[in-house]
Amino acid sequence: MLRGLPHCTAACVILFASVVGHTTEHPTVSITQFEEAPVVDGIISDLEWQGVPVLDQPFIQFEPEVGQPSPFRTTVRIAQTESALYVAIEAYDPNPERLAAAITRRDGDLDQDDSVGILLDTFSDRRTGYAFATNALATQLDARIADNGRTFDELWDSQWRCAAQRSSDRWTAEFEIPFVILRFRTGEDRSWGLSFVRTVPRRLETSLWSGPTEDPWRVSSFGSLTGLQLTGRSAKTWQAIPYGLAIVNDSGDTDFEVGGDFRWRPSSTIGVDLTVNPDFALIEADVEVINLTRFELFIPEKRPFFLEGSERYNQRIRQFYSRRIGDITWGVKATGTAGKMEYGAIATSENRVVSDDGATQRADYGIVRLQYSLPRGSNIGFLGSNRRMGGTNQGSIGLDTTLFFTETLGLTGQFLRVNGPTADGGLAWFLRPAYDSARTHFHLRYTNLDQDIKDDLNAVGFLKDDDRREFDTNVAHNFWFDKGAVEKIKGEANYNRYDSQDGDLRSWELDTELSLVFRSGWEIEVDYLEEYQLFEKAFRNNRVQLETGWDSRDGRSVKAFAGTGVNFDSDLRLYGAEVEWAFGDRLRLEYSATRLELDPDPELETTWIHVFNGVYNFNPDLFIKLFLQTNTAVDKLNIQAVWVWRFKPPFGSVQVAYQRGTSEIGETSDQGDTLFTKLSWVF
Repeated sequence: MLRGLPHCTAACVILFASVVGHTTEHPTVSITQFEEAPVVDGIISDLEWQGVPVLDQPFIQFEPEVGQPSPFRTTVRIAQTESALYVAIEAYDPNPERLAAAITRRDGDLDQDDSVGILLDTFSDRRTGYAFATNALATQLDARIADNGRTFDELWDSQWRCAAQRSSDRWTAEFEIPFVILRFRTGEDRSWGLSFVRTVPRRLETSLWSGPTEDPWRVSSFGSLTGLQLTGRSAKTWQAIPYGLAIVNDSGDTDFEVGGDFRWRPSSTIGVDLTVNPDFALIEADVEVINLTRFELFIPEKRPFFLEGSERYNQRIRQFYSRRIGDITWGVKATGTAGKMEYGAIATSENRVVSDDGATQRADYGIVRLQYSLPRGSNIGFLGSNRRMGGTNQGSIGLDTTLFFTETLGLTGQFLRVNGPTADGGLAWFLRPAYDSARTHFHLRYTNLDQDIKDDLNAVGFLKDDDRREFDTNVAHNFWFDKGAVEKIKGEANYNRYDSQDGDLRSWELDTELSLVFRSGWEIEVDYLEEYQLFEKAFRNNRVQLETGWDSRDGRSVKAFAGTGVNFDSDLRLYGAEVEWAFGDRLRLEYSATRLELDPDPELETTWIHVFNGVYNFNPDLFIKLFLQTNTAVDKLNIQAVWVWRFKPPFGSVQVAYQRGTSEIGETSDQGDTLFTKLSWVF
């Protein structure tokens, strides 16, 4: 995430805006119309793709040799029918035996594998877009891009198809992307922003069809796809996803739940979602982590109802944090685009537990989001959020902006007002100019948070702390080497300081990092932290940590780390190890062990955390997963075993799961053995 600047005046903005960025001519391609759609099997037949031009220009490297042609040849074909976009990619490889293909989880980290992807700016606003990618195992990744690449949200999922094949000198992939899953303006002879991306992990390469860029997801750097015929979408405008869930626990208690989602898309620019007793079961567990601060941890959302369009709500000062909303019984959500304006709204209700004896109180939530596109992929937005419970309203309203003055110089900012019984009228704001190139990052940020605003804002949002006047700066640079044992050196330093609104120094922190990546696959990283913290008394913390490991760049890696220092008057020792190992194309195992030792330890935080994750894939939509984690500090043992068959991916599925212990982070495992069986359908 990008951050802001102290005491920036209008002169700062004028200075940045006066800098002229480098202008690059990006490629343009005219789409071909298919009379008959090809079979999506990964086999690129000249007969099926007859008449579709082959795009054979070299992809341009983002890294390691920024701006240089990739040494790996990549060819692309792109065409359409009335209802879908079709893409065929041939990724040539002189050493196919070194092909990395180990990621099998949907939306997994595909840049660890040889992968190819399609990037689409369907509104040609140079700010928002879609990404679809796959590897040689046909593992799917789909994402929404926002804020001209500053936000890359993989939580978005939809129904599309891809297939992949391997041969003696290349691997190939075919994509079918239905227009019904995209948002765009209809009409004849439309133009979209377009790029293609390829990763080759053995040389840490990322390259793009659209040419030089300072960020692979920088939408304003995309090329153009012209001649699109978007006269209408033949698919139906509604979709129903009902589910049934049966639960049996070790005490003999049984439960059966039904519910589902209804999606209405009256046009290619508007969407309305309704959920009744939404399906929040069998979501991925929250993984236990070490928290060495005194602040609340931010936990990513994983519940399906809140995921689509969640990229619109990503702010530095988060006015909407969906994990604040508990187990809801209903919800409605609307998203859309009108001209240069994007909008979103959420309304939902829960019976919120308000006391230890289980007493509940109704809480109603409302969130409204607007974003208006500006030139160069910039935007200005509005967000209002509120919770009404027991006759009391709490929340915030505010403005935020992302401005790009050149391809490398930008500014983010936010201003909001809090409402509620604790600090009604309290303000929060920040400004953050930044320089971002392919190898260098630098920013300055100044943030002002009024006293006592946290409780009211956190009724719906997420704020770690208040009563701050905060300055932050960061500089990072990547050094790449063509020859020798060292392939890459990364250095980074961050300084943060904040005072109270009364002028008392509450904290300063210097955090530095130096990492070396060797051509052999070995890596070494050294981190050093020095900080001052004022709570009930002044604390002087420090920590130095060394991490080393080996990465084969084909799905196998091992690393170990050890650190020592002082944390809130306790001597600290932190060490552990991680292993990730792919066995062929189907089995992947991951294990990590972390040990924290504190002396003295008045809060009994010394712990061992073990996390194991194993997945066996029969194919991308039929798999078995075993997950186990322990945390000795909270007497936690959490086990999940899940069998999944997605017969209509990603929504239509059959799941059978066993769980023992709670999956909520930091909670003691007082839950016994439970068996779940779930069927989700798609109409």
